[in-house]
Amino acid sequence: MGILDQVAGALAGGKGAGMNAILLQQLVGMLSKPGALDGLLAAFQKNGLGAIVQSWVGTGQNLPISPAQVQQVLGSGMLGDLAAKAGMQAPDAATALSHLLPQVVDKLSPQGSLPLPKDLGGLLSSVGKLLG
Repeated sequence: MGILDQVAGALAGGKGAGMNAILLQQLVGMLSKPGALDGLLAAFQKNGLGAIVQSWVGTGQNLPISPAQVQQVLGSGMLGDLAAKAGMQAPDAATALSHLLPQVVDKLSPQGSLPLPKDLGGLLSSVGKLLG
């Protein structure tokens, strides 16, 4: 199953589908900034969650992350900003991101390593096409 199929499944149906789509759009926008993906992964490492994020980058099964861990890594400022732009409360955004982040990072690293900066834009745009 490809990234578009997985993300579509995460966004399909339910009353929060539109908000989740906007949240995904915000996440893609955030990760498209130079160094943002590396910075996000470093934040996971700094918060003792390196094994979790490495499972997303690697080729094996993705380890889950809890909404509380998303909050821990992103901090209330960034999480609140993403939530506000998506029209949702921070706890709801943390829950949605706990499902979206593993999928997005996993698909951005299909060969088990992070993409080169020149390739990141194309990979992120494939996620963005789902929204447009």
